[in-house]
Amino acid sequence: MFDLGFSELLVIAVVALVVLGPERLPKAARFAGLWVRKARAQWYSVKSEFEREMAAEDLKRSIGDPARALRGDVEDIRRELDETSAQTGSALREAEASTRDEPAPAAAKPTDEPDEQPRDQPTGDAAANDAGDTPTQPSLLPPRRDD
Repeated sequence: MFDLGFSELLVIAVVALVVLGPERLPKAARFAGLWVRKARAQWYSVKSEFEREMAAEDLKRSIGDPARALRGDVEDIRRELDETSAQTGSALREAEASTRDEPAPAAAKPTDEPDEQPRDQPTGDAAANDAGDTPTQPSLLPPRRDD
């Protein structure tokens, strides 16, 4: 603490013996020892309190860092979900617009030859199997629910 060696302590003891004398020296040594003990106890108390506060601060910081990082991750995920939702919504609107804007299939032109069949009409058994069961245009979107 004060970096006193044995030779310095010996010099201090000799000076104290000369100044105080042999009768008061033991009492003064006990008094000095008591004050040194109290000073050390106070120093250790302050030191331990400081270390506890620093440990508590480190603990708060170590708890706060993951929480802050987690909040940042949640915000990143929320932002990505919003972007994905916007992209999906625009794709859905484009799909709805394209299905509404498609022209109706043109009616078959009458031909001069009665035995010729139009190209888009199925022939034979396929026409009999498909009659009435299959819609003319497949729906790309699920039906809307009005909740």
